[in-house]
Amino acid sequence: MEWVFYLVAALFSILGGGCVVLVVLGLPGTWILLGMAFLIELLDQYYLPAGDHQTFNWWLLGSCLALAAIGEILEFFAGLLGAKKAGSSKRGMMGAFIGGLVGAVFGTGIPVPIVGTLIGAVLGTFAGAMIGELTDKEETREFHQTLKPAMGATIGRILGTLSKVPIALAIWLALALAVFWP
Repeated sequence: MEWVFYLVAALFSILGGGCVVLVVLGLPGTWILLGMAFLIELLDQYYLPAGDHQTFNWWLLGSCLALAAIGEILEFFAGLLGAKKAGSSKRGMMGAFIGGLVGAVFGTGIPVPIVGTLIGAVLGTFAGAMIGELTDKEETREFHQTLKPAMGATIGRILGTLSKVPIALAIWLALALAVFWP
């Protein structure tokens, strides 16, 4: 049954590379990758030779989980920091965050497969920041004054998403190496 081990390892590595591409597109590829790794770990006993029931070290999986959480935190704060650096109000920053989430959900329906989610998140971040700035009762702004904070939020969102790519790549490489050498 040694061939099953190599088949699982090869499929995991190939699909894991695809998960890194999903991260570039703004989708939760890191979490899908970790989900596959945990599933493999839970099913080890059924395909590994007797006495060798661990593909991944639990410390490795925990470390990868912590890295993935750091990536999410980076993405979250990068969008908010981009808006703040561009002079956004708190309402504009929250609008950018909420708009990015709503845009990602509705962007999934954009007829451009997979990329629609990223397009939706970027457009939603921009629109959310603008709406937040325009509806802020503490600071009245004209339409043209909302463009800079909205662009800052959008650039921050893009940079935040891109900051997750090296983290996802590191997780994939660590797990892909570990799957072949348990």
